[in-house]
Amino acid sequence: MQSEQKSIETKDSKLSKRKILDTIRKLIVKAATILFDKLSKRTTLATILILIVIPATILFGVYFLNDRKYYFISMLIVVYTMIPFVMVFENRKPQARELIVIATMSAIAVAGRAAFFMLPQFKPVVAIVIISGVCLGAESGFLVGAVSGFVSNFFFGQGPWTPWQMFSFGIIGFIAGILFKKGKLKKHKLTLCIFGGISTFCIYGLIMNTASLLMFSSTFTFNALIATYISGIPFDMVHAIATVFFLFVISQPMIEKLDRIKIKYGLIEP
Repeated sequence: MQSEQKSIETKDSKLSKRKILDTIRKLIVKAATILFDKLSKRTTLATILILIVIPATILFGVYFLNDRKYYFISMLIVVYTMIPFVMVFENRKPQARELIVIATMSAIAVAGRAAFFMLPQFKPVVAIVIISGVCLGAESGFLVGAVSGFVSNFFFGQGPWTPWQMFSFGIIGFIAGILFKKGKLKKHKLTLCIFGGISTFCIYGLIMNTASLLMFSSTFTFNALIATYISGIPFDMVHAIATVFFLFVISQPMIEKLDRIKIKYGLIEP
């Protein structure tokens, strides 16, 4: 009887896992359909690089380079990010002022992260990356996120987590830019706060918790993954609250200033 009960419990657990995975797969497919339907060639290329090439490069570093060549992987991510960003300018050289805006947003994100070093997870980086994606476009949003993660880790410590952080910050800025371009995300404070909180908790938290398991555990199992997600909830919650707070405080002033600069100098259009 006990063996039969165990076999039944095992079957039930397998079925529940399959249901969870099927639900996640359906949600991902639906979200991808909404986000990436009818995109331009430039954005399609950026999507392929960001969602396929960059994750594949990070996993290559994990499994084939034993997470030892993280500087090399980080630089590859920056190079990949520059390809669609350069295409934004469509057969013309970027103006210095356009590059200065990107560099300034990255510098603000780095300085903001360093300024709150004493408060774990309470950082303004995601908020600034979202603002960059909304105002400057998806490609610029990813670039600001990736560069911010790379440069700020010279203060916080470089390691195998750096490429994962670059990707996590960048993908949120990229999605914010696409949602804004498709009219799904507005420049309203409340809308940005909701998106910021959800994306920080679900996207950044999901990616970095998965990365933690890959980096620091020799076994990758479904139960270990769930345990990692659960243990990361308090940290992800603090990070999400920080993003909401900073978006509530700085989103409107920064968006107004960026829009004014774009109009005055005819800068990057999303």
